[in-house]
Amino acid sequence: GKFLGVLDLDVRNGKLSAFRYKLLPIFSNLLAPDREMAAFISEVRAPYAALLAQPLAVSEGLLYRRGNFNGSMDQLILDGLMAEKNAEIAFSPGFRWGTTLLPGELITVGHLMDQTAITYPYTSVALMSGATIKAVLEDVADNLFNLDPYYQQGGDMVRVGGLRYAIDPAAAAGSRISAMRLRGKPIAADKQYRVAGWASVAEGAGGEPIWDLMMRYLRAQKVIA
Repeated sequence: GKFLGVLDLDVRNGKLSAFRYKLLPIFSNLLAPDREMAAFISEVRAPYAALLAQPLAVSEGLLYRRGNFNGSMDQLILDGLMAEKNAEIAFSPGFRWGTTLLPGELITVGHLMDQTAITYPYTSVALMSGATIKAVLEDVADNLFNLDPYYQQGGDMVRVGGLRYAIDPAAAAGSRISAMRLRGKPIAADKQYRVAGWASVAEGAGGEPIWDLMMRYLRAQKVIA
């Protein structure tokens, strides 16, 4: 974690008279680790340490996940999906966790797992109409920007590769997404497009795990510009 939420309550005469909430930054390198927990982590990690340390590629730029709509690490995963699945468009979940890598840093299997280790990692590719692609983007956008907080489901906007679009968060549901283009040409509602993705929550979803796909892609690239 990066912050610890701190809530101070001022209770007087059996009533709440005031409160204060703030985020307390966590600087892990300034905190002494618990010895027993550190030993336990080392023990659990030991059987996988050699695999996690394996090098995959080197990044020339900063790899991060911090934006509401995209990040360079998200873009790397999208590029890998499109290349390995021979897809025109790719979707990746709006996650924001994972380790930031500095320019020139070696990307290891461990770093890749930081970004992809979930219990539903399966990749897929399918034909989708332009209308369906827009519906997917509209549905996610409504989960994020609905004026009623009870309809907001959290997370960030689905990451998109290959496709460019405009979004108006303040627009009505179903009308937020516009100007969808692929390679400079407008997306046709009735045309079929080859779309890759991962992390489907559909029952019975299967396919190659995203980390296996990305290991293959990164090893082939060697250097990520």
